[in-house]
Amino acid sequence: MPINIEMPKLSDTMTEGTLVSWRKQAGDEVEIGDILAEIETDKATMEMEAFDEGTLVEILIPEGTKAPVGAVLAVLAEEDEEVAPAATPAAAKPAVVAPSEAAPAAVPAAATPAPVSAEGERLRVSPLARKIAAEQGVDLHAIQGSGPSGRIVRADVEAASAAPAPAPAAAATTAPAQPSPAAASSPTPAPQGILPTVGPGDKVVPMSSMRKIIAERLLTSKVTIPHFYLHVECDAQPLMSLRKQINAQTEQSGGNKYTVNDFIVKAIINAAQEVPAVNASYNGDSIVEFANVGVSVAIAVEDGLVTPVVKEAQNKSLLAISQEIKDMASRAREKKLKPSEFDGGTITISNLGAWGVEGFDAIVNPPQAAIVSVGGIIEKAVSVNGEIQSGLRMNLGLSCDHRVIDGAVAATFLNAVKKFVEQPNLMLV
Repeated sequence: MPINIEMPKLSDTMTEGTLVSWRKQAGDEVEIGDILAEIETDKATMEMEAFDEGTLVEILIPEGTKAPVGAVLAVLAEEDEEVAPAATPAAAKPAVVAPSEAAPAAVPAAATPAPVSAEGERLRVSPLARKIAAEQGVDLHAIQGSGPSGRIVRADVEAASAAPAPAPAAAATTAPAQPSPAAASSPTPAPQGILPTVGPGDKVVPMSSMRKIIAERLLTSKVTIPHFYLHVECDAQPLMSLRKQINAQTEQSGGNKYTVNDFIVKAIINAAQEVPAVNASYNGDSIVEFANVGVSVAIAVEDGLVTPVVKEAQNKSLLAISQEIKDMASRAREKKLKPSEFDGGTITISNLGAWGVEGFDAIVNPPQAAIVSVGGIIEKAVSVNGEIQSGLRMNLGLSCDHRVIDGAVAATFLNAVKKFVEQPNLMLV
């Protein structure tokens, strides 16, 4: 029987996906493991593999279209099978239409059984044609199919739908609807903000699935999590000196080149082990303190930020952490990260120092309870033993969920991060 290819759930927060491109076309042979399409989720663009073999007989969702998890994207026929499907099972969710079209009301699967001809034989109808017929109220029995073996295809249904409908026997005259007294007396609510008129030179950019999820999650974080913020200034000179020394040695041997961010991540990991109350999450009537440290590293991509995780980071060396972050950053920009690489984060680092930002307050990444914000290293005048000297300073910020972390605990953690930054040799032990 025909096999429905459905929109997979590729991440824990995914509710819909955008079909970026089809790698296979109708009529192509499909083997298990073949890449069928590229799907954009709330976190990345990922490849969708085939778990069955056969012939791709029909594509229901075109490229660039969003569809909910479980929606039927295409139909696969087994070898030597002639498809006349009642292909959409009752459990499958209806596929959505393109963004430019109005979505019709959902029709229960039980209400659209496979159509049967006057002779009692099941009509040969493609899944898309049957779906369009149900949406537009077209009688399939009145259509002569133009497909193979008289199969009714999409074009047949659209042609029938475009044909003029017979005039009704009597036109009913309906009085115009009158507003109820309550509606008439209710004042129109004042708008919270008025969007300026979109002019000829303005650019309207549709939000990607990733951008929508970022917006929703950040709004939820700010509305539901009681944030508070701390800042400390660190002496970055020891860290920069050690980094310069290590990179000079590795450059000669062709080894790994370390970034400032690598050292900050390591400092956060060590501090989280010293102050485990920060490596925690709010859980309703309890607080979960995690045994492992999972550092979510905020990486800027075209549509916003992604936060892949360095898992069980307390067990990894500075070299392993540096190499893993480089690899994840490269694949994030190519949209090649896997769903599993976003799971397991317990604390996040966001570094805007490369953009010249001296300091900022980040938004907590739920369900985590803390995020460290890292500013740029700035040369400034500092007082050393009563004398003014030139020094390198870096601002570290900490945003916390006050349901989980109190001020004193947060201050202890942030000062632990500062200690490792100012005494970087401790991170190499």
